[in-house]
This record gives sequence, C-alpha cells and structure tokens, in this order.
Amino acid sequence: MDIPEYNRDAWDREVKAGNPWTVPIESQVTEAARRGEWQIFLTPVKAVPRDWFGALKEQKILCLASGGGQQGPVLAAAGARVVVLDNSPAQLAQDRLVAARDGLDIQLELGRMDDLSRFPDSMFDLIVHPVSNLFVPNIRPVWREAFRTLKHKGSLLSGFANPVNYVFDMEALERESLVVRYALPYSDITSRSREALDEHIEKGEPLEFGHSLDDQIGGQLEAGFVITGFYEDRWPGHVLDKYFPMFMATRAVKP
Repeated sequence: MDIPEYNRDAWDREVKAGNPWTVPIESQVTEAARRGEWQIFLTPVKAVPRDWFGALKEQKILCLASGGGQQGPVLAAAGARVVVLDNSPAQLAQDRLVAARDGLDIQLELGRMDDLSRFPDSMFDLIVHPVSNLFVPNIRPVWREAFRTLKHKGSLLSGFANPVNYVFDMEALERESLVVRYALPYSDITSRSREALDEHIEKGEPLEFGHSLDDQIGGQLEAGFVITGFYEDRWPGHVLDKYFPMFMATRAVKP
C-alpha cells in the first residue's frame, strides 16, 4: 500500500466530512490578526505561547503538514511570509479559500512532510507543525528535514499525540472501557488484525501511527535541535482525557 497516497485521499475525504482540523478560520480572525490579536493551536485546546514566536513581521514561516486554512492564514495576516505544505489538495484548498477571501499572500505547496527537498538549506525562520506526524510511519526524516531547512537559531514548533493513546482497544474505547491491547510503537498497518485493518480502509479513514517518545523527542534531539519549550494538552470529551493529557507540544531551536 502507498501510505502517503492513501492518506492524501483520506484527508480529502476528511475535508468533505468537516473534520475540525479542516475548517478554515473566519474573516474576523484574520482581521484581528492584522491588529496584532492572534493565536494558533498545535494541539486541540491550548494556544501556543506567544513568546515561542518572536517578532513575526517578515519572518519566513513553513506551516508543515498544516493545511486546512487555520494556522497559515493567521500567521500571514499577522505579517509573516508563509508557505503552507500539505499532502492533501483539499486541505490546501482551504488555505487558498481564506487567502483569496481575505487578501493574504500565502504560498501553497503540495507534498509530504518528510520530504522538503524542494526547499534549500536554511530557508525558514520558523516551522509550525501541528499534530499531523501520526499520519506517517517514520518521523525521524521529518525532524531532519525541518532542521536542514531552518536558519541558524530558527525554531520548530510541533504538536504530537501522546503514544499512550494507542495502547487501548479501540472498539472498547467506544464503550468507554479501557482495555490495554497494543504494544508501542503502534501502527494501523501492523498492530491491528487484518479484519480490523480492512474495515478501517473500507471506511476510508486515515491510517495512523503511534510514535514513541524516543522518536518524537529523541528524534528532534538526534536531528540537532535543542528543546526549549514543552507543554501538554487535553482533548475534552474524549474518554482518555479523564486520565491523562492526550497531546503535547515542543519548541525546538536550531543552534
């Protein structure tokens, strides 16, 4: 199976279904960002601390696997020069819609988060990478490419899933029952039964991969980053949210 191609089509379907991470911002949000009143989210609830960004004016920012008309338009309206790269044409169309509607200059690139070969070394001041690396089987190339394309002292702001999310039986979770079933790291491809995987694919849902903290945090350090910020976040309404934060975010600097 071609996983990037399958997930590209799956996320195009998610746009049609109205997944919350595909719903573009309203014009009022753009107007507020132009006045300096803005925030973005890497994870579901907690806004990224403003001191993680520095002065946005004229910063060259890559919104990595960040289509959907959310983070990129806000940062562009706040004065940054923004490139949005995403694997889903429909997700990029949401950014195109906001840019045309609100008069924003955003460069849109269709591509994979683990292959930034179209960009030269040291191109970006900042990379914004919301929760999305759960849709690729190997994330260490993502960190290496982010490091390569950042300028000296540039920052990578990334959100990702707590790997503990993936140890539980998914069908039991729907009944609000916690049954430990899967070993980590998790993969929809190799961890689930053939029958469960076939049903998942039949529904057309994106394939997910529950990466270890060694790959998430250790992978950033191995790529050369220095981690200077961290927070955890919740997912209100989800059964697991009663027990632990389901997401986390890091600020990593290229020294």
